[in-house]
Amino acid sequence: WKGGGSRALGACLAVLRGRCVLPSDTFLVKGSAALEKLEGLCNEGSEKTHPSKLLQLYTQAVLDITYFEESQLVDEDFPEETSLEKVKELTGILSEPEDLVRECSINEDPINILGIELVECLYWRKGALLYMYCHTAKERSEWLRENIAIFKKCLNDGVRYLMKMLSFRCPLHLNEDVLLQDKDTARLLSEGIFSDTHLLAMMYSGEMCYWGLKLCGEGEQESLRTTDPAPSSEPGCRSPHSAPLDFRELGKSMLTKSTCS
Repeated sequence: WKGGGSRALGACLAVLRGRCVLPSDTFLVKGSAALEKLEGLCNEGSEKTHPSKLLQLYTQAVLDITYFEESQLVDEDFPEETSLEKVKELTGILSEPEDLVRECSINEDPINILGIELVECLYWRKGALLYMYCHTAKERSEWLRENIAIFKKCLNDGVRYLMKMLSFRCPLHLNEDVLLQDKDTARLLSEGIFSDTHLLAMMYSGEMCYWGLKLCGEGEQESLRTTDPAPSSEPGCRSPHSAPLDFRELGKSMLTKSTCS
């Protein structure tokens, strides 16, 4: 960690700091504060600060600063000429915390370093961003006709991110030792739905699968490069990024689970 890890984190901080200009937004202010705290810890060079603390601070700064930029895209209704590249850029930045863990040669699963909440949030944000982009892009009929392969790739990536987000926690197995009076709550927990965000991830996944069937057809999908440069062997990933999704079966599964609410 002392050598390559510190240099890698320093380089990432410099890039992120460049995105945090004129912090007039609440999330930019929070992101800027996290960066200042992180830079202070790095400059101290104290061996008492565990790498996980530094990486968690960096991840929180990434989440805050990119949220501001995502909100701008939504407010501007994802400009047709520029939004696709911006979405790719943001999904790449949201992948950097996990990449940084690997680059720092920390021989642990990123989830053990960053914590399950932060890792879930990273995948939720990537999946939700692609959902919102596709929600807008599908209404642009001319663009869709000319870019159907790109649209399909965005759907594939978005569903995979959300599925991975849902894979980190094990469903609660109910038995006589685990009794819940609310049957709906019990069913949600047994399906691995622990929050409104988990439920929304299932609904988004199901809706994107529907768009895939309706707009892209049911033919065998070609292997598509993802917007995320991270390798497919990441812990928690249920299938390689290159494997085609079965929109019909996956969508049916997600929507069936979500109706229990």
